[in-house]
Amino acid sequence: MLAISNCRSLWPRIPRVFLRVPGNVLLRLVFVTTLAGFGFSNSARGGEAETGRARFVARLQELLEAAQKRHLAEPTNAVAAWEFARACFERAEYPTNDTERAVLAQQGIATCRQLLSRQIRIAPVHYYLAMNLGQLARTKKLGALRIVDEMEREFKAARQLDEHLDFAGPDRNLGLLYFEAPAFASVGSRSKARHHLQRAVELAPDYPENRLNLAEAYLKWSDNKGATHELKALEKLWPAAQANLTGEDWAASWSSWEKKLKWTRKTIEDRAK
Repeated sequence: MLAISNCRSLWPRIPRVFLRVPGNVLLRLVFVTTLAGFGFSNSARGGEAETGRARFVARLQELLEAAQKRHLAEPTNAVAAWEFARACFERAEYPTNDTERAVLAQQGIATCRQLLSRQIRIAPVHYYLAMNLGQLARTKKLGALRIVDEMEREFKAARQLDEHLDFAGPDRNLGLLYFEAPAFASVGSRSKARHHLQRAVELAPDYPENRLNLAEAYLKWSDNKGATHELKALEKLWPAAQANLTGEDWAASWSSWEKKLKWTRKTIEDRAK
C-alpha cells in the first residue's frame, strides 16, 4: 500500500492501508445536497459501474473491520485508534443511508475524543476527528452549520502539529471549508480560502487535488489567469502522478480528479472565447 512519502513527521510516514477516498467531496457536502460527479458514476456504465462500486465498498468494509479488530485488541495503542477513526471516515463515504453514515462517523468521533481525553494530541487524531465531524454534518442538513466551528478548530490543531499530513490535508480542507461555507452566519471567507488552498499547493505541489481545488476557486473568483496557471501545472504533473498514485487504492480519486480536470479545462477554454 502507498505510504505518504512527502510527509515529514513520524505519523504520516506510517504506511496507509486504506483506499483513497476523494476527501474534498466531504466538505462540499456539508453545504450542498448533491454528490454530482463523484466516485464511479461516470467511470463506467450500468452493471460495470455498480460492480466496481460494490467491490470498492466491500474492500473499505474489510479494512474497517480489520482496523476495528486491531483497535479492540490494542486499546492503548494510539496509532491503532486513529487508524480506526480514519477507517470509519472512509467507509462512511459509501453508506446505505444517513443512519449508517452517522453511526460510523460517531464511532470515529468518539475514538478521537477518547484519545484527546488521554492527552494524546497528535495530528491524525485532530484531523480524523474533523473529517468524521464532516461526515456527521452531512446527516444534519441545516444543523450542519453548528458542527463547522469544531471542524475548523480541529483542522487548525492538525495543521499546527503537522501541516504535511495527508498531502497537506489540513490546509486543503481548511481552504475548502472557507471556500464552501457561507460567509453569513458561518466561517466562509475568500481570503482565508485563498491562503489555505495556496498553502496546500506550496506544501504538496504534485498532489493533483490541491491544484484542482485552487483552480476551481480561482474560476469561481473570476481569476482566469490564476486558474490557467494551475491548469498548466496540472498538465505538467499529471503523467508523473498517474505513474506514482496507482492501483485500486486510487481509483475513486482518479475518477474524481479526471472529471474535475476536464471541467477546469473546458471552463477556461469557454471563457477565452
